[in-house]
Amino acid sequence: MMQIATQFIQNRVFDEIQVGDRAELVRTLRPDDIHLFAIMSGDVNPTHVDTEYARSSQFREVVGHSMWGSTLISTVLGTEFPGPGTVYVSQGLNFWRPITIGDTLTITVTCREKFEHNHHIVFDCLALNQEGLKVIDGIAEVQAPTEKVKRPRITLPEVTISDRELRYGHLLSITAGMAPIPIAVAHPCDPESLRGPLQAAAAGLVVPVLVGPEAKIHAVAEQEGLDLKGFRIVNVPHSHAAAETAVALARDGVVEALMKGSLHTDELMSAVLSKVGGLRTARRVSHVFMADVPTYPRPLLITDAAINIEPTLEDKADIIQNAIDLAQVLGLVEPKVAILSAVETVTSKLRSTIDAAALCKMADRGQIRGGLLDGPLAFDNAISLIAAKTKGINSLVAGSADILVVPDLESGNMVAKQLEYLADALMAGVVLGARVPIVLTSRADTAKTRTASCAIVQLMAHKKREARLV
Repeated sequence: MMQIATQFIQNRVFDEIQVGDRAELVRTLRPDDIHLFAIMSGDVNPTHVDTEYARSSQFREVVGHSMWGSTLISTVLGTEFPGPGTVYVSQGLNFWRPITIGDTLTITVTCREKFEHNHHIVFDCLALNQEGLKVIDGIAEVQAPTEKVKRPRITLPEVTISDRELRYGHLLSITAGMAPIPIAVAHPCDPESLRGPLQAAAAGLVVPVLVGPEAKIHAVAEQEGLDLKGFRIVNVPHSHAAAETAVALARDGVVEALMKGSLHTDELMSAVLSKVGGLRTARRVSHVFMADVPTYPRPLLITDAAINIEPTLEDKADIIQNAIDLAQVLGLVEPKVAILSAVETVTSKLRSTIDAAALCKMADRGQIRGGLLDGPLAFDNAISLIAAKTKGINSLVAGSADILVVPDLESGNMVAKQLEYLADALMAGVVLGARVPIVLTSRADTAKTRTASCAIVQLMAHKKREARLV
């Protein structure tokens, strides 16, 4: 029995191979294998890539491409037995049963017959699953190498599957089974700000009340082919009136959330924070980005990157409490809070380090509740356990943060936008600390970002309803 080498790739020439010799490879099918094979081959048969369709197929679940199994046979023949220099002549295979996610195939190729005149070898090929059941069998004929080859095994680049649709669907699933909530959309007068709430309505998240110039809203809908049938429109003359009217709807209990449309943030927030008729509470209003980053094992909450420009120590205490409360709504019992700075040591030269130390002590004294705080921490220490250990940081938060608290709006905005545009993070955003949650997205954000944010406010609204019943 020959086992596949790990450091070198080397062949067995024709004269070294005897009838009955064999080689083996063991491989388990993962979801990423299916996605990569589909991307490489272009085979997007829904049996392989559409979970909903696959449930109604004869197999009742997603199955791997049959040819994925056959490529494992090619792997053995081309890399080890016979190995480099092998030329495929023909292959005939039978496929006996599907390969499902988690199945482990044992591939065996056995020398069946040799031909001296042309150095051809016929191999019996067999693939068994973890239950010993036959998945593939057949024969392969190759021209075997006649000269020895031994080369360092090439290290291939790492491949990361960034499936935004899958992550997007997972985010929307957090409110599965919940009734949609009424939400006032202030001035939805461009394509994305109108498409967002309509898309969220189609997903069963919200019931939008569109507040703005009715003629302009209809013009955008007609231009983009969007159907407004069944949606309530509150006609107001301009964006300032849209902000004030949307806030009034929330204040009067007509809606349970707000959503920014195509108006400036300060227009909407001025109405929200108005001392007369606004939506203030005793808590400081702050913004949280939720980032689903493909290279990080859990969602990251980033705060505050949109409302508080240079928050004071007291402001930061509220900002942290808002984020902890949201994290708990999302199911984190004791979220880990990393208070960021440029360094991980306290120094009078950086106010953010002193604030971080004070905030941790405030948590010790019960002034901030529900989370596990540590800081100051540099960004790398907060999200990388390796970086934290390298710097000798002994912390329950370092390397596994759930919440990143930034020193100021500028740094927070940069962190969030870099994750979105350089790390392919799926982003959602919500304003906390007012009487209702507010979807506060950038005018450049897509309809999907707005829809994802609606899932969060829907969850918050339902948790608030449950709290009233207790």
